Amino acid sequence: METAFTDKDTYQDIFDPEGYLNTYYNPIKGILVLDGFLDFALRKLHEAFSTRGVKGKTLIDIGHGPTIYQDLSACESFDEIIGADYTDRNREYYERSLRNEPGTFDWTNVIQKVCDMEKKGTSVEEKKKKLRNTVTKTLKCDVLKSNPLDPLVLPQVDCVMTLGCLECACSDLDTYRNVLKNVSSLLKVGGHLIITEVLNCTSYLSGGKRFSCLKLTEEFMRSAIVETGFEIVDLEVIYRKYDKDQFELCNHDSSLFVLARKVKVV
Repeated sequence: METAFTDKDTYQDIFDPEGYLNTYYNPIKGILVLDGFLDFALRKLHEAFSTRGVKGKTLIDIGHGPTIYQDLSACESFDEIIGADYTDRNREYYERSLRNEPGTFDWTNVIQKVCDMEKKGTSVEEKKKKLRNTVTKTLKCDVLKSNPLDPLVLPQVDCVMTLGCLECACSDLDTYRNVLKNVSSLLKVGGHLIITEVLNCTSYLSGGKRFSCLKLTEEFMRSAIVETGFEIVDLEVIYRKYDKDQFELCNHDSSLFVLARKVKVV
């Protein structure tokens, strides 16, 4: 279903981290658990940072929201992870989760899955400590700006990762293309970009509020990423079975993972 574009100030004012986590990541009824996205993302991230050897000094996790699962594999391959998100509540919740504070979302089962994939004998508590020590900070971030971290100017990094963020920040496809350029400016030539997006989605419900989502296709994503100066290393799409109740909450029909390498500045 269509909904009016949700601007960044609305996210700042009303986005509820706990409502979002319960709707999308609850281990029993979460939409992204039931449709297979979470397991898909964990597998693809593990492959990127282990099999494909994406590594380096610094990774920026853009639009992390209130989740930490996306950094579990990355913290083994990077000396430093910098979080970045627009909303104050998300940055605060992200930091509280890293500290494993009481009342925050329980990622234990997800952390165990990642430890099992890595086959290093790492315990859940050891992984939590590793992640906590690797994430050094979380910064205010606005992907609509040419420098998303403005007014800070950081040295270009080895990897930028953004999961399920950009389709929510953009009102149209031209804006999405510009946002890709903005995000790319944070990345060294030769560095890697990791993106996940839901496809053919127009809106989603979170915390009792409906938010807009830019309708993206695989074809558009391929062309936009290449046009921004990247070569695609890995791209995979998983499809979602139709469920009326689930689709009324979020109407995407598939999810996409992309790993790309920056080959030039455009």
